[in-house]
Amino acid sequence: MTTKTLALTDALSNLVRFELLPDNRHDTVSVAPLIEGVDFGGLLADKAFDNNWAIDDLNERGALICISQRPQRKYPLGIGLELYKARHLIENFSTK
Repeated sequence: MTTKTLALTDALSNLVRFELLPDNRHDTVSVAPLIEGVDFGGLLADKAFDNNWAIDDLNERGALICISQRPQRKYPLGIGLELYKARHLIENFSTK
């Protein structure tokens, strides 16, 4: 059996919180517990975070949203591509 890790880091790729999932579970189920109760001004994330309830939650927080979007999104969100390049920081976390 394999597992997946969903991690939330700060801007310097320091771990804030993580969730472990069985490999057969979709990442989206861990998004809510991962961001619940955490204050932040913006979120750079991959497609696991591209769902309407997460976007609505981030908008309510007034957070900057920079999320890679699923191709089936009917109304694409505007994201800053230059800012999105910084998403590699979460990947850097896993190499520490």
